[in-house]
Formats: sequence, structure tokens, C-alpha cells
Amino acid sequence: MNHGKHYVDSAKLIDRTKTYEPQEALELCCKTAKAKFDETVELHVRLGVDSRHADQQVRGAVVLPNGTGKNVRVVAICKGDAAKAAEAAGAQEVGDDDLIAKIQGGYLDFDVLVTTPDMMGRVGRLGKILGPRGLMPNPKAGTVTPDVGKAVTDAKAGKIEYRLDKTNIIHCPIGKVSFGPEKLTENYNALMGAIVKAKPASAKGQYIRSCVAASTMGPGVKMNTAKMI
Repeated sequence: MNHGKHYVDSAKLIDRTKTYEPQEALELCCKTAKAKFDETVELHVRLGVDSRHADQQVRGAVVLPNGTGKNVRVVAICKGDAAKAAEAAGAQEVGDDDLIAKIQGGYLDFDVLVTTPDMMGRVGRLGKILGPRGLMPNPKAGTVTPDVGKAVTDAKAGKIEYRLDKTNIIHCPIGKVSFGPEKLTENYNALMGAIVKAKPASAKGQYIRSCVAASTMGPGVKMNTAKMI
């Protein structure tokens, strides 16, 4: 694969044979981000579990202390007092059957959808539309809850969902390059702490196999996760 000049220059700053302490790794991510936009820093965490087994799934949500740096658009499917709470918390759009119909008609201009348990029967119809986009509400992610006001507030404050993919890796943003290494490290600690707590009881051997941080256009930096285990 041919990389551009900026990437090649950035890669020279990183020792591929070394695993860096988290803050040092995130400093390198900031230094090697050469794009003209504020790049996102992502973590890629390989776990020693088998996602094919239901009892080894790793999934959950965590509020990053410094947010994600992204303006999160949240919509809520609910009614009554829950709808009022969602509006007060700053949801971009609130509705029940009307909003379900709008989404069925192609409306997808949002990042997070929250709903109340009593509406899940109807929201379930949207599975084929929302599922492939990762937008389907889920109790484990805190997006199916009686307290939709809090769910909207959390999502806007930088709550992120983490989940294992088919190759047993979790991919998650932990903020923007402009945050600087200290704030990124705080977010890293929050996410990794949540992943460690979510370790399945049936997981055997080394749980966190590897962790790599990278900015949107920059090279990956291997991280030392020994202190997390």
C-alpha cells in the first residue's frame, strides 16, 4: 500500500517495535496528525475472547470525561413526560409513531436514537434500517431506558458505545487531536476501565491482547496496557 508524504513522515516518529505508555502514545498521535482538519483519535483494542460465543460478548457504554469533540445529534422516540424530558435535555427531534414513520421514510440525520422500554415493540420495526448503521437502541448501551432525559444528556456529553466486532476487536473514538494528550489520556482511561470491567466470566487467558491508537489519517501507535489488567 502506498502512503502519502505526510503519513510517511509521521511514521518515522514511531518505533514500530515498541509499545508506548498511554500518554506518550497519545502525544505521538497528536504529533503525527498532519491533516488540515481536527482529526479524531481512535483506539483499536484486540481482546482474548471469542465473539462467536454469546457468553463472551463485550458490549457497553461509557461517558468520556472530556467528551468526543463531536456535536452529537440525538433523537428520542417516546411520549408523555418522557418526551418533555427529552426535549428539555436538548434532543434534536422527539416523537412516537410520527418519528418512526419519518425514519421508515428515510430520515437518518442523527447519531444516536434513544427510546423508552414501552416503545421498543414499535421501534423494533426499524431494525433493518437502524441495525446495519449501528443506530438501534439497546438497554446495554443505555439507549433503551425510562430516563430518556438522562440518556439524551449523556449522549450529548460524549457517551460512546463500545462493542466487539467479528474479529474480536473494539474500535472506539476517544476524542480529537485538539484535546491534547492529557485529556485524551483521561478519556482512554475511562474507556479501557469500562472494557476491563466488562470482561466476561468465561474469558480465559490474557484478556487485552493489544491496543493501538491512531488519528484519522495517521499511523498506529502500540500501547502498553499492563496497568489496566
